[in-house]
Amino acid sequence: MDEEYEVIVLGTGLKECILSGLLSVDGVKVLHMDRNDYYGGESTSLNLNQLWKKFRGEEKAPEHLGASRDYNVDMMPKFMMGNGKLVRTLIHTDVTKYLSFKAVDGSYVFVKGKVQKVPVTPMEALKSPLMGIFEKRRAGKFFSYVQDYDEKDPKTHNGMDLTKVTTKELIAKFGLDDNTIDFIGHAVALHTNDQHLNQPALDTVMRMKLYAESLARFQGTSPYIYPLYGLGELPQAFARLSAVYGGTYMLCKPECKVEFDDEGKVIGVTSEGETAKCKKIVCDPSYLPNKVRKIGTVARAIAIMSHPIPNTNDSHSVQVIIPQKQLGRKSDMYVFCCSYSHNVAPKGKFIAFVSTDAETDNPQTELKAGIDLLGPVDEIFFDMYDRYEPVNEPALDNCFISTSYDATTHFETTVSDVLNMYTLITGKQLDLSVDLSAASAAEE
Repeated sequence: MDEEYEVIVLGTGLKECILSGLLSVDGVKVLHMDRNDYYGGESTSLNLNQLWKKFRGEEKAPEHLGASRDYNVDMMPKFMMGNGKLVRTLIHTDVTKYLSFKAVDGSYVFVKGKVQKVPVTPMEALKSPLMGIFEKRRAGKFFSYVQDYDEKDPKTHNGMDLTKVTTKELIAKFGLDDNTIDFIGHAVALHTNDQHLNQPALDTVMRMKLYAESLARFQGTSPYIYPLYGLGELPQAFARLSAVYGGTYMLCKPECKVEFDDEGKVIGVTSEGETAKCKKIVCDPSYLPNKVRKIGTVARAIAIMSHPIPNTNDSHSVQVIIPQKQLGRKSDMYVFCCSYSHNVAPKGKFIAFVSTDAETDNPQTELKAGIDLLGPVDEIFFDMYDRYEPVNEPALDNCFISTSYDATTHFETTVSDVLNMYTLITGKQLDLSVDLSAASAAEE
């Protein structure tokens, strides 16, 4: 261990593993360490007995739930946008050869007290029960505008400069009502709050296009994909990739104390009396607690069920987004469900998550609106965890710290953090123009 590395990565969470893989592929000499004896950190995947131990403090789960090893319960479950940046990043590193993906059945939104399929094409808008007859026409026109919009072709802009026109102004041109604006902003463009309404519309339009393109690519009923056996496969796939490029992984390294010189710049990491030298550190907030601040708390429920979520067309994998306004809240609520069809539970069993940014310290009451959508559950666990973001200046101390995972059940915010960190560490943008077909062997 007494060697010198360019970068030492601490923690094997998803963000750290992706960065470690990207840097290894770039030819950077990386040492990757974790104090735990398992991969994944906060974003690990648990079997049933591990889940039971974490939440119930007991060694073994009841037998009627099936074999423990048949469960792969992701602690940070997030679906991937089929054409999104994470899939492009996975293809860029060629880690896709270690993974199999499968399309996700459904993408839904909770509006006006009901779970409804998210319409995204002009055709779907016309069929959707979300809107009245005149609203359908207006939404159809808006979706057509978005579908045809090409940043490079002014003829498609309808005389509007979307780098200046706000989302609110663009939507006003089409006369859409508040519920429509709600599901477009939160369930299609995947914004986590309403700030986008006062920002340039280009970002929202490009996010809507990504959703539509991802939907078209898998010709499924949602734009999302998910790895078979769950996200726990990702950190391990990146560990294999890193090894191919000469990176070193070490689990079970206690303490992992980061060492600094007199100027406060990182010089290495000490564990079990040995110090590995390095120029830069990449880590999750738990390794450098004095360089982060708390930004909130996530409340979540994890349920084991014997049926799909009602009103989702029997989807075996599905996301339901509940926009904040629909519940009179300050933040959206997310419902995630996956099942034996993605090999994350035994046959006939479904795993559901309900998560949101906590606004109280009572998760049971706060998550009720989401839990009510699940129908009967076999078991349910409640949990809260704090979120942190870095407050250090990486240019001064060479420490690159990820932000804690948020409540969303899709990867868009997570991968933005990873790509920003990559640029900070390397000084360059990651080229994501890849052949997307490399991840499609996975469909079935």
